[in-house]
Amino acid sequence: MRHLIKTLIAMALPLVLALPAAAFDTRATSAFVIDQTTGTVLLNKNADEMLPPASMSKLMTLYIAFEALRDGRLSLDEKLPVSKHAMSYGGSTMFLDTTDRVSVENLIRGIIVLSGNDACAVIAEALSPNGTEAGFARYMTQRAQQLGMTNSTFTNSNGWPQAGHRMSMRDLALLANRLISDFPSFYPLFSEREFKFDGRAPQNTRNRNPLLALGIGADGLKTGHTSEAGYGLVGSAKQRGRRVIFVISGLRSAQARAEEAESIVNWAFRQFAVKPVAKAGTAVASAEVWMGRDQTVPLVPLEDVSMLMPVTSQEMVEAEVIYNGPITAPIAKDQKIAELVITPPGLPETRIPLVAGNDVPSGGFVARIGTVAQILASQINQAPAAPADQGS
Repeated sequence: MRHLIKTLIAMALPLVLALPAAAFDTRATSAFVIDQTTGTVLLNKNADEMLPPASMSKLMTLYIAFEALRDGRLSLDEKLPVSKHAMSYGGSTMFLDTTDRVSVENLIRGIIVLSGNDACAVIAEALSPNGTEAGFARYMTQRAQQLGMTNSTFTNSNGWPQAGHRMSMRDLALLANRLISDFPSFYPLFSEREFKFDGRAPQNTRNRNPLLALGIGADGLKTGHTSEAGYGLVGSAKQRGRRVIFVISGLRSAQARAEEAESIVNWAFRQFAVKPVAKAGTAVASAEVWMGRDQTVPLVPLEDVSMLMPVTSQEMVEAEVIYNGPITAPIAKDQKIAELVITPPGLPETRIPLVAGNDVPSGGFVARIGTVAQILASQINQAPAAPADQGS
C-alpha cells in the first residue's frame, strides 16, 4: 500500500517558513531563469519554444571550441586562416580578411567580446567534419542533442538569420550552465569588457553585455540581436555563493534588454534565499513496519538538505512523506524507503530521499503473532455490517 503522510515542514523542520514570491512579470516574449546552485527554476515563459537565437547561439560554437582545446585538437596560440566565406560576413565582425592568420585565443575573445560573425566562421571551418561552416552546423545540432538540448537546430555557427536556425531559452540556459561548469578556466573570458584586437575596428571593441559594469555579480555570457529575434541576453550573476542563470529574448531595444536583465538579477537574489530544511540523521517522520521487532522505523535524510525558498516567512510550508508500506522487516539502517516531497509556494516541488534511521530486525514468534492479530482486527473492523432483518 502506498502511504502518504502530510506534515507541515515548520513542525518537523522549524527553520522553513515561506509565502509565495511575487512572480516576475517580464516584458520578454520568452524567458527562463534558474538558480544554478539548487537547480530551482524561478521563471519559465515560453522557454521551450524554438526561436531565432541570434548571436546567443555563438555559445554553442564556443562550447565546441573549448572541447577542442581541452582535448588537444586546438591550441590557444594556433593561428587559423580566414576564408572568403568567413570574410564575407557582415554585422558584428572583427573585420578579418583572407590575408589574416588569427590565433585561436584572439578568435575566441573576438566571439565573446566583439560578437564576431567572421571569427565564428573561422573556428567552424577549422573544426568542421568536412571543412565547411554548414558541416560544422550539422555537428553543432548533433552535439546539442547529446547535451540534452532537444529544442535546438543550427544552420550556421554565429546566429546569422537563416531558416531552421533555432534554439529554446531553456536550451540556452542549459548551455550556459555547461559552459560555467565544464570550462571554469575559460569562463572568466565572458566577463572581459573590452578587446581591441589589432585596432582595425575601433567602433567594435566593447562587450555588449549591459550588466558587466553594474557591480551586481554579473560575469557572462552573450547578447544577441536581429530584427527577427529582437534583443536578447544569456546572462549569469553570482552573489553570496549563489549563481543565477537567465535567458531573455524578444525585447524591443537594447535599453529594454538592459533594464529587464538587471531587474531579473535583482529579483532572483532579493526574493529568494537558500534555507536549511532537514539535518542528516534527524527523523522527519516514521514508517510502519511489517513483521519486525519494532512497529515503526524513523525516516531520515542521509545528508543535510537546503532548499531555495521565498524570503517572506509568515505561513508554514506543507510537505509529504511517501512510501510503500508497511515496510517488511528486516530493514537495514540507511536503506532508502521513502521520499520527502516539498513544494514551496510558487516553486517546483523538490523530492528528498529518506532512509531508515536504524536497523529493524525480523520479529520473533510473539511479534509475528501480534502482527497477525493486528491484521485480523483490521479486517474485522473494515468488514461491512450485516443487513438488518426486514421480516416477511
